[in-house]
Amino acid sequence: MAASSSPRLFFAVTVLLLLLTVSSLKLPFHPRDLLPLLPRRVSWPLLNSLNSAVDLLPTYIGSASIKNDAVEWKGACFYENKAWLELNNKSGSEFGGGTLHIKVDKAHSWTCMDIYVFVTPYRVTWDWYFISREHTMEFKEWEGKAEYEHVKRKGVSIFLMEAGMLGTLRALWDVFPLFTNTGWGENSNIAFLEKHMGANFYARPEPWVTNITTDEIHSGDLLAISKIRGRWGGFETLEKWVSGAYAGHTAVCLRDSEGRLWVGESGHENEQGEDVIAVLPWEEWWEFEQTKDDSNPQIALLPLHPDYRARFNVTAAWEYARSMDGKPYGYHNLIFSWIDTISGNYPPPLDAHLVASVMTVWSKIQPDYAANMWNEALNKRLGTEGLDLPDVLVEVEKRGSSFDELLAVPEQDDWIYSDGKSTSCIAFILEMYKEGGLFDPISSSIQVTEFTIKDAYMLKFFENNASRLPKWCNDNDDVKLPYCQILGKYRMELPGYNTMEPYPHMNEHCPSLPPKYHRPKNC
Repeated sequence: MAASSSPRLFFAVTVLLLLLTVSSLKLPFHPRDLLPLLPRRVSWPLLNSLNSAVDLLPTYIGSASIKNDAVEWKGACFYENKAWLELNNKSGSEFGGGTLHIKVDKAHSWTCMDIYVFVTPYRVTWDWYFISREHTMEFKEWEGKAEYEHVKRKGVSIFLMEAGMLGTLRALWDVFPLFTNTGWGENSNIAFLEKHMGANFYARPEPWVTNITTDEIHSGDLLAISKIRGRWGGFETLEKWVSGAYAGHTAVCLRDSEGRLWVGESGHENEQGEDVIAVLPWEEWWEFEQTKDDSNPQIALLPLHPDYRARFNVTAAWEYARSMDGKPYGYHNLIFSWIDTISGNYPPPLDAHLVASVMTVWSKIQPDYAANMWNEALNKRLGTEGLDLPDVLVEVEKRGSSFDELLAVPEQDDWIYSDGKSTSCIAFILEMYKEGGLFDPISSSIQVTEFTIKDAYMLKFFENNASRLPKWCNDNDDVKLPYCQILGKYRMELPGYNTMEPYPHMNEHCPSLPPKYHRPKNC
């Protein structure tokens, strides 16, 4: 340590230790509140350990209603809080408005504050509280009868930003780089997956590109892909976290009648910037991944077992692939392959209330996006047509059900959406497997749109004899994986790979909570 920096660092550490020592006392401040005042080399590692990108997610604490007693909870800053709702008609409108009362008390320090988000299916607003007293949030006018009826029955949902102001700002700082196409973004994605999934990122020996001879690649061989920077890298990181998958994208190999190798992929970006299903020549696909894909992809080839390769009806697979070529990526059912249970698929603080709130926000900001991502799929589950999100929530209440139960209804492969059948990257491949006979004789009881990428690579369809792997498989690596990593700096791990025989209604009711991602038998 340089002598010139020692006194300042020693002082900072001493102050920090004193703060931690007296943290059990009632102080006019909390030690954490002073961390930003310390030198950056001391404060930021501590802030990183106390907060993460996940802290950006609010926690549902209850609904303030006119039907029951005040909802009470312990906040991040104020330890005694309660809220209640009062309907009124100060605006003189047909359905009036209301006043949400929030009483906060017993702050743990004089410098903290609590941030809240208030949600109905028709609006989202927020506020923050710094002073112990009763506060009010005015809703001057309900948007119409539907919101008025909802508020009468269900009240206003309240979410707490548990990390507080400092933690929330720090979490925003952590989330931003996940989606940036920079070294900072790559390191942030890796750090997130290491922290929240327990994933490992061990560097492979160079060269990181395998010299492939394609004559040893066959129809049905799966390509597992993990992107760790840029827009898709950030999206895949969050997808991996909630699903337990150690890959975020997939493609499949197909040979035509002349022996030429192709790649089928749902999620290929066309010239118009749209994500579509495409069947591309291997050479074009492989060249792009090596030289033009700026997400730094890690790619592994998962060869089919010879018995399954012999069963695979390539003609039927090609027929299906051609029928889907050019159709949109399967956004309609993307989130529903992840959500199988009422509460067992949401890493804290996620839950169905938060999912509904996020949907509400997006429905206001991007209504077309919302219709594509979930409105049609929710209508399918209800057997209705054309209902937007607020109407869906009202309909669920009328039926005596709940939104979390609706989200958990299994997707059906034969559902037709406004733009045709909807298949994500892995559903496209598994539907091809299904058409090609790999799920026989139980294919009629398999809904591949319920499978995540993890569910797919766990299927016992793949090669289990290392001596039959291609001769170039992992030839530059001192660790011999049971599959062939063909691109990427980091060694790809696929826990549970090739271990599970298919069974009827597979993956329709499976939890997926990190970091263990425990899976009950036959879920």
